[in-house]
Amino acid sequence: METYAKALLYAIPFFMVLLAIEMVYGYVVKDQKHKVLDSVSSISSGLTNIIKDSLGIGIIIVSYPFLLEHLAVFSLKSTWVVWLVAFLAMDFAGYWNHRLSHKINFFWNQHVIHHSSEEFNLACALRQSISNLLGYFPLLLIPAAIMGVPNIVIAILAPVHLFAQFWYHTQHIGKMGWLEYIIVTPSQHRVHHAINPEYIDKNLGQILCVWDRWFGTFQEELEEVPPQYGVLKPASTWNPIIINFQHLWRLMKDAWRTRNVFDKLRIWFMPTGWRPADVKEKYPIPIIEDVYHFEKYDTQASSALKGYAVFQVLCTTFLMLFMFYNYEAIGFDGLLSFGAFVFIGIYGYTALMDRVRYAVWIEVIRGLSGVAVIWYTGDWFGINTYSDFGAAWVALYFLITLTAGIYFTYLEKDPSNTKIAI
Repeated sequence: METYAKALLYAIPFFMVLLAIEMVYGYVVKDQKHKVLDSVSSISSGLTNIIKDSLGIGIIIVSYPFLLEHLAVFSLKSTWVVWLVAFLAMDFAGYWNHRLSHKINFFWNQHVIHHSSEEFNLACALRQSISNLLGYFPLLLIPAAIMGVPNIVIAILAPVHLFAQFWYHTQHIGKMGWLEYIIVTPSQHRVHHAINPEYIDKNLGQILCVWDRWFGTFQEELEEVPPQYGVLKPASTWNPIIINFQHLWRLMKDAWRTRNVFDKLRIWFMPTGWRPADVKEKYPIPIIEDVYHFEKYDTQASSALKGYAVFQVLCTTFLMLFMFYNYEAIGFDGLLSFGAFVFIGIYGYTALMDRVRYAVWIEVIRGLSGVAVIWYTGDWFGINTYSDFGAAWVALYFLITLTAGIYFTYLEKDPSNTKIAI
């Protein structure tokens, strides 16, 4: 996990630079694809995923080293062949993992966050899951294990393979000629994120598009069918932690409410969106019928609140970078506490973006808790080692958080921001 944390020290700033370039380009050409609150929500989702993965939170059904030890038939040497085999095996596994996530109710919960944005830009690429607590992906790497691909090769390729899926989440790049027949391109991935009937559950490849072409899930972007983005059951919140578990909560409620015992069991493994007949009739859930004329989720937000949301996501990113830089020194117990502050923080300021009343209590409590930790320890997880005023700056951040929570809930006078959802 420490190696992964070090990789993130370089990946996070790189992604943020590319995001900034896309935003500036959109502004210059007067074709902006970002909305402030949506992009803050997307980036915040990425931060929660990074915390979860870097701390190794979850249960792995079986590890790749275990499969390698018991299934290896060949022993590939560390040449270009082993790297090629590993890449093809990983991309093939990624395709089927992605396909399962789209086709089975239970697995959709771990993927819905990625599709929840009603915009399509580089920020939405960061909408990654924290609800994938059951790790079964190594099972899909059985071909690599049989071929004897070393664990170190898989460990190195895994983050590279993931990071390489970032660039094609954009609307500013058109079709790419002959590359459309080999790799996943922005045009193909726009189709994948679209909710148009023509595009649903298409283009499931991650790096290579050949799997989609072979297994019948490929769909070209059609000029006469402009992609519309989001999910058919809209998330209707900026809070990525809530989005991560919305679908699971619906499944749990449906399983509890249905009178059919068989339906209570099979709902988890039925096609995505399937609901028991009795529950579907008694507890209908609105679904987008006309993808060209639905109202996108939005909340009343002044320029000040939007600026504050950007401030929060930048501060959270800085704190995470410090955590990864100081990963070993902080220690596992400290990392859990640090991670908890980040999770609560993201929940708090995105709840504030949703304009829900309870957000103020989260912000006040986390602000006071952060200041209390600094007062009691005289430091913030070792930040004073790098700056004499490090803890003081963090304390100021928590005081701003506390004050802003109160201000945006009770005191802001902007007329566009007077209604607050309960």
